[in-house]
Amino acid sequence: MGQPTATGRTTDELRFVHLGFGADAVEYTQAWQEQRTVHAARFADEIPDTCLLLEHPAVYTAGRRTEDDERPLDGTPVVDVDRGGKITWHGPGQLVGYPILKLPRPVDVVAHVRRMEEALIRACAELGLETSRVEGRSGVWVLGDAVAGTAGDAAGDAVPGSAGPGGEGLALDLAPQLTPEARAASEEYDPRLRGPEYAPSNAGQRGEDRKLAAIGVRVAKGVTMHGFALNCCPDNTWFDRIVPCGIRDAGVTSLSNELGRNVPVAEVIPLVEKHLREVLGSAEPLPRAV
Repeated sequence: MGQPTATGRTTDELRFVHLGFGADAVEYTQAWQEQRTVHAARFADEIPDTCLLLEHPAVYTAGRRTEDDERPLDGTPVVDVDRGGKITWHGPGQLVGYPILKLPRPVDVVAHVRRMEEALIRACAELGLETSRVEGRSGVWVLGDAVAGTAGDAAGDAVPGSAGPGGEGLALDLAPQLTPEARAASEEYDPRLRGPEYAPSNAGQRGEDRKLAAIGVRVAKGVTMHGFALNCCPDNTWFDRIVPCGIRDAGVTSLSNELGRNVPVAEVIPLVEKHLREVLGSAEPLPRAV
């Protein structure tokens, strides 16, 4: 498959291939080409279902639905890709997975996304973090406060990655002028223009929902490409230069932020493999219709 430096492990259900981590992180376009190679081999039944696991050097990638006003304000280059979804960031401290699988028939892309979410939710639970889905939004989320930012609330301090008073952190105005609904509907609203306290990386301090793992996929000839990006211990301020996933009324977080300790990618890999194997392996592909 043209990957002499990769290390692979095969099971009956799903094969995992480690393309590179840390100092061996794989440049995005190189990994994208590797996906195409593996995709073709999987479609031809030359290989079993395969999940590529890796880290990328810092890069912004934009799915097909990305709007111009969601890209970096300073003109930082963005790689436009053929997956669904919008713009996101990949980089050090983030576990990226590209499951290249033959889907069960009839093909159900949403079900594939839900299975990836379920595997990641289970992996996070094993680390001690409760995560969830948000209706209408793909990915894995840490839910914000049930009630946050009503008029008259006092500004409070919060530790990074958490909500509510106590500890050190930014003193925030929890009653912004626009409601989340108005923010989402307003073409003029851009959190990046309101100062760092309103940046996506500080959503936890504001008690907002925050995305822990992003998911974007493409299905061609019944075989999947692209996949998920799980934030383990990245510098989340990279997300502050874009509108992550096109969402303006929520933010981003990481396992390290939420658990209050460093959670390196190496610690997370075996858990993600375990739960991907359990969840994805339960979906049996049927013969391709002629």
